[in-house]
Amino acid sequence: MGEEDYYLELCERPVHFEKANPVNCVFFDEANKQVFAVRSGGATGVVVKGPDDRNPLSFRMEDKGEVKCIKFSLENKILAVQRTSKTVDFSNFTPDSPQLEYTQECKTKNANILGFCWTSSTEIVFITDQGIEFYQVLPEKRNLKLLKSQNINVNWYMYCPESAVILLSTTVLGNVLQPFYFRAGTMSKLPKFEIELPAAPKSTKLSLSERDIAMATIYGQLYVLFLRHHSRTSNSTGAEVVLYHLPREGACKKMHILKLNRTGKFALNVVDNLVVVHHQDTETSVIFDIKLRGEFDGTITLHHPVLPARSIQPCQIPVAGPAPVTSQSPIPCKLYSSSWIVFQPDIIISASQGYLWNLQVKLQPIVNLLPDKGRLMDFLLQRRECKTVVLSVCSQMLTESDRATLPVIATVFDKLNQEYKKYLDAEQSYTLALEAGQSRSGPFLRRPARTQAVVDQSDMYTHVLSAFAEKKEMPQKFMIAVLMEYIRSLNQFQITVQHYLHELVIKTLVQHNLFYTLHQFLQYHVLSDSKPLACLLLSLESFYPPAHQLSLDMLKRLSTANDEIVEVLLSKHQVLAALRFIRGIGGHDNISARKFLDAAKQTEDHMLFYTIFRFFEQRNQRLRGNPSFTPGEHCEEHVAFFKQVFGDQALMRPTTF
Repeated sequence: MGEEDYYLELCERPVHFEKANPVNCVFFDEANKQVFAVRSGGATGVVVKGPDDRNPLSFRMEDKGEVKCIKFSLENKILAVQRTSKTVDFSNFTPDSPQLEYTQECKTKNANILGFCWTSSTEIVFITDQGIEFYQVLPEKRNLKLLKSQNINVNWYMYCPESAVILLSTTVLGNVLQPFYFRAGTMSKLPKFEIELPAAPKSTKLSLSERDIAMATIYGQLYVLFLRHHSRTSNSTGAEVVLYHLPREGACKKMHILKLNRTGKFALNVVDNLVVVHHQDTETSVIFDIKLRGEFDGTITLHHPVLPARSIQPCQIPVAGPAPVTSQSPIPCKLYSSSWIVFQPDIIISASQGYLWNLQVKLQPIVNLLPDKGRLMDFLLQRRECKTVVLSVCSQMLTESDRATLPVIATVFDKLNQEYKKYLDAEQSYTLALEAGQSRSGPFLRRPARTQAVVDQSDMYTHVLSAFAEKKEMPQKFMIAVLMEYIRSLNQFQITVQHYLHELVIKTLVQHNLFYTLHQFLQYHVLSDSKPLACLLLSLESFYPPAHQLSLDMLKRLSTANDEIVEVLLSKHQVLAALRFIRGIGGHDNISARKFLDAAKQTEDHMLFYTIFRFFEQRNQRLRGNPSFTPGEHCEEHVAFFKQVFGDQALMRPTTF
């Protein structure tokens, strides 16, 4: 299988830590995404590494017994260590001060601490088997203040740091989940909900394992993912992932089912809003996108994998060891190893190898694995880094070998312009709100983010359409049809078409001598009026004489000032066209000779300069009876240049009668 076939990969620069062994214990903190390697209870050192910080923290702490859990507060200000089932020890982590510990015991009698979670830099939650305790840490006073607590029988817990929600498994079977939400010193109890187990359990023992539950934010919404190993309906084989939407307000609701069509050991990640399901037995993974259309039965949407199952791309890991030894070649990484532990959203840890990776999605290989272009676009436009791939798909469908049909091309253009229009509307609403002075009253006014899904006209022109229009082998009819299709799509979404797209159409028509079509497009206003377009038409007069009149009509419709038209033409080096235009409206006796001679000289076309120079000599002769320029016209430099190139004898002699 070539590299172009793998759509999942492990990040290039994993976090490397000392692998787990009898002396070294490894812990992972999901909030800060840090790995702690604790040697001999901390006495011989603790090393903390995160994905972003390449400079690991290392320190020592007194060995006061086996460490059960160790985590920093957000911003690494306070270190919390749990060594017993009753207490958590704290120390203020400031480099210069001595590490004085202070301890907090859980409030509930006979309760055992299952774990703890930091919800901010100074707020922490203890989860015990009998409830939840929310504290504020006061580092200066070196003590804790209980903010709120709640008694409830707890089997296990799960924390989603991105949304600051803790999920508690309650009841004997463990399938009633109670969420709590934390924000700025407050703890809110959200409505509890029940996870439907595959079948009515025979026993009264714990039936829902935390291994089969994950929490993740997908498309900005919090979901609880339940890996159900056997479907509730007897006719369906294989496991499935059930997604429960957990809103801030209102009850939790079952929304999506992802059909895995296989059984065995699974693990879940969420990458770029995609649910990735790893299957250990076959050493492959599949991805699901809940935004893509699935089978909706009125309440729940059923989804199948977006793509065929593939392995994560094979990769190498460097051999760890002293510097002289590490020159030996890297070894292949054992993918889907039984020692892998998966954390949300996108983290895979191999404690036995000593690596932490972020899982990533590769978009380019997906282009060839998803033949339906409409569905491919729906998929790509939801991804974070999609623009280059989207533009490459557009270019690819316009090549001779992979040419798509016009209806398919139209669908793709419409999907792009739908996103583009959404962004333009949001931008306009933002501008109007700003002008209306809402920024003072409404603090929530935020400029809309321009995501990579916004592919505008200049992107399409630069990366797709201009190159496409230059292809010699492409049938001209198809070429014009594609350009017009893009313009049609823009018009359909009421997006103002930029003049350079109209220019591209005109140039393409002229190149293929399709003047009749050009005439019709202009006559029936298929191409919108604009000054640049009118100037382009003026410059086409030598190929197609009626273009002159078409352009003048357009300029009149635009009620453009004549001198402005001349300026535009000169700036585009259309010196003769400018002169013809000014003659056409009878203003050639009053124009500045110097301005035209400057423009002619800039073109570096000597014959053009000669023609323009001769025109003004003749004008001088007609108006003043002498071809030479007066000092007031400041043309001395141009006269000298003319003599230098063509010689004195080329100057016009005064004609006497």
